[in-house]
Amino acid sequence: MTVESNNREAAVIVVAAGRGTRMGTKESKQYLLLEDKPIFVHTLEVFVRLPFIKEIVLVTGELDVPRCQDWVRAYGMEHTVKVIPGGAERQHSVYKGLLETDCEWVLVHDGVRPFVSEAQVTACYEAAMQDGASILAVPVKDTVKQVNDQAYVTSTPDRRSLWAIQTPQAFRHSDLKRAHEEALKDGFLGTDDSMLVERLGVAVKVVEGSYSNIKITTPEDLDYADFIRTKEKTGRG
Repeated sequence: MTVESNNREAAVIVVAAGRGTRMGTKESKQYLLLEDKPIFVHTLEVFVRLPFIKEIVLVTGELDVPRCQDWVRAYGMEHTVKVIPGGAERQHSVYKGLLETDCEWVLVHDGVRPFVSEAQVTACYEAAMQDGASILAVPVKDTVKQVNDQAYVTSTPDRRSLWAIQTPQAFRHSDLKRAHEEALKDGFLGTDDSMLVERLGVAVKVVEGSYSNIKITTPEDLDYADFIRTKEKTGRG
C-alpha cells in the first residue's frame, strides 16, 4: 500500500512533557538548542513537511505550554500544531493527545528524536495501514544478558531476535485509545505505546529504522546530535 500525496488522514502526537534529569541541565532536554533551534522544533518540522499528516499535537508540561506556543508561532507552525498540557506520566500524556485527534490513524513520536527521516515516518505509517500497527526499530548490535536481582546472568537471548525500539509508532486510533483505556482501568503502566496495544492481542509490525534516530537524553547524546547534523549538512557518511 502506498500513501498518496494528497491523503492527509493521519495525526501525530509528539510527546515533549518530560523534565529529564540525565541531561544534567536546568533546562528540559526538549528545549535545549540544536543549531540555535529547540530540539522539539526540529522534530515538529519533520512532520509538518509530510503531506499525509493532518493533525499534529504537541504534548508538553503545563507550565511550558505558553512558551511552546510562542515557539510554534515563531517557526510558522501555528496553523498545524496544537499545544496541550500533558499528564503525570508519558502514557497519560499520549492519552491526552489522543483525545485531541480524530484521524483514523495516529502516530506517536518522542519530541527529542529530531533525526527521524520523512522516509522512515512514511514507511512506519504505510506498514500500520497494511498490518494494523507498526513501530520503528533497529537490530540490537551488542550481546544482551538477562540478569537477576543479585546481578548474576540468568540467560543470553539470541541477539537475532532482539530489536531496539524507536518512534514513531503507528496505530489505528481506535485500537490505541482502547489500549490506553484498558491500561488505565487495570492500573498498568507500559514503557511504550506498542506494549499497551500488544495487551489487546494486536499484532505489531516492526519496520527497520536507523541508528541515527537517537533519543537525546544525555549530554553525550547532544554531542552526537551535533555530529549527526554536521554529517547531514556536509553529506559525509
